[in-house]
Amino acid sequence: MHQIEAMQIFVRVAELASFTQAAETLGLPKASVSVAVRQLESTLGTRLLHRTTRKVQVTQDGQIFHERCKDVLADFDELQSLFRSDPAQLRGRLRVDMPLGVARDVIVPHLPEFLRAHPGLEIELSSKDRRVDLVREGFDCVLRVGSLSDSSLIARLVGEYRLVNCASADYLARRGVPATVDDLAVHQMVHYVPTLGGRPAGFEYVDPADPGRERSVTMAGAVTVNNSVSYLSACLAGLGIIQTPSAGLQPHLQSGQLVEILPDFRPAPMPVWLVYPNRRHLPQRVQAFMGWVQGLLSEWCQVFPIAK
Repeated sequence: MHQIEAMQIFVRVAELASFTQAAETLGLPKASVSVAVRQLESTLGTRLLHRTTRKVQVTQDGQIFHERCKDVLADFDELQSLFRSDPAQLRGRLRVDMPLGVARDVIVPHLPEFLRAHPGLEIELSSKDRRVDLVREGFDCVLRVGSLSDSSLIARLVGEYRLVNCASADYLARRGVPATVDDLAVHQMVHYVPTLGGRPAGFEYVDPADPGRERSVTMAGAVTVNNSVSYLSACLAGLGIIQTPSAGLQPHLQSGQLVEILPDFRPAPMPVWLVYPNRRHLPQRVQAFMGWVQGLLSEWCQVFPIAK
């Protein structure tokens, strides 16, 4: 087995702490993964991993080798594409993750265009409302909407999603159209929480009398969901008010199924980030994807220039 491939396998095993998961994500037999790591250890003359029946743990030498491997692999990846001036010559696999609604409404409909421009690339697209572990799950980059907490990753602010308040025409015909936030006392909201059992945020808005201040109104609601597809579906079914990015809503607003309400009391825009592991060199295929995503998002939100 090529030394570079063996290093790639070791890095994945070390980050996932599992031979089985590493084999699954790399599309290799588990036996091949085990052999590759053993060969590396034999070549280096040291043990890289402690193996037990329950877990895999990186040794002290393994930790040092793991960090150097990431640098070497990033340099090798960059070297392979160093003289490729034609974007169509980009090769390899891209593993990316993004919120379900963004994938459905913005990215996937235009993905054929990206792949036609880069026929040598393969895309593994994960679409979940939960936040994946970028490093442990082997993602090249992820698109995240909202606040960030992991400082070990590199995050680039791409833009801001505009959010709107809306409800179905059927719901408003039954309940009436609220004119102020005080009118929300007799309305219901479809609640969204990342994890069921969590506390809903309520109706959030920027105070028009004090634009620097955000406020929240506690609201009743018969339905709580934990993903964006159910959130929109519940609104279309007339179950209450939602606050959501305007991306993807236009067909429903134009058809009259959904109606925007309280336009002077919209929530604060949500930041949109492209996040990737801390590497000295960002592979060209990742740069190409990030630039393409930024171009698509320009149709849906206020987009900021992305650093190279």
